[in-house]
Parts: sequence; structure tokens; C-alpha cells
Amino acid sequence: MRVKRESVILRRAVTVECIPDGTPVELDPGDIAQVTQALGSHFTLLLHGQLVRLKGSDADAIGQPVPQQPDFADEPGLDLGARVWRTLATCYDPEIPVDIVELGLVYRCELGELEDGRARIEIDMTLTAPGCGMGDVLAEEVADKVLALEGAGEVKVTMVFDPPWDRSRMSEAAQLALGL
Repeated sequence: MRVKRESVILRRAVTVECIPDGTPVELDPGDIAQVTQALGSHFTLLLHGQLVRLKGSDADAIGQPVPQQPDFADEPGLDLGARVWRTLATCYDPEIPVDIVELGLVYRCELGELEDGRARIEIDMTLTAPGCGMGDVLAEEVADKVLALEGAGEVKVTMVFDPPWDRSRMSEAAQLALGL
């Protein structure tokens, strides 16, 4: 699959995370980058041969609107568990244009109840490669998005590597999207 890449000129200084190690780096106004992925709430850019991840909240730095998160107001009967799974599907591996649910990276998602009636949500997930430095970055994104849901009170995301991830965990839709 080949996707046309959009070139952008950075409009302001911005901190991004290098892929795959997650190291923060500052980009300067006037730098030219290519948008390789604009899915979920982040952008993946190619700059000087290096892939970097730009937070959606910094989208103005590349002249883009801030990506909106799912609004479940039009589905009032949707339970928290379904909203959690739909929210997880807005999280993307920065190198692969498929969400973490379709990639099969989410191994477990369980909801329990806290004393105040809000939900405790525990998520076990993995990475496509155990040594990937983006694990903490993805786990933080998952936790932040799920905790923002109405009814969520506590979120724990645990990275697990047993069993190891392999392509058989991908959905058929993901395999088709990636040409596998």
C-alpha cells in the first residue's frame, strides 16, 4: 500500500517524539516534514529521514486542526465497556496505519467498580516488537483517552509480552489494510 504524503512547513517550534525510541526532540519553525500518518489523535511525520510523532494538541504547528475524540452523545445507550473499546480503536501504532484493537495489541480489558460508583478499567496490551521504545507513549495515550470517558475513575494499562504478539492476532480487516 502506497499513500501520497503531504509536505508541511512547521509554523512554530514544537516538541515531538522520535520513533521508535520515544526520545523527545524539538523541531524548529521552517522545518519541512512529510505527514506519513494522520490517524487517531496524533500525526506521524518524516523529517530528515527520521519518523517522529506529533501530538494532536500541537496540530497547529503543521497547519492542521486538532483531531477530535469520539463523542458518544448521539449514542446515549452505549455502555462504558463499548465506549472503552471504541476509544481504544482511536489509538494507532505510529508506524502502522491500523489501530491497536485491529492490530490485536489489546489482550485484556476489564471493568470493575470503585467505591464511588465510577469504573476501574484494567487494560493489558502489548507491542508489535518488545523492544519498541513507544510502549510507554502508547500506554499513556490509552490511559489518558480512557480516563477521559464519562464514568471512568481509574485506568491501569499494563504492557505484557507473554504471549508474544504475532501477525495471527491481527483482524482480517487489518491484514487486508496492510496487504497481508
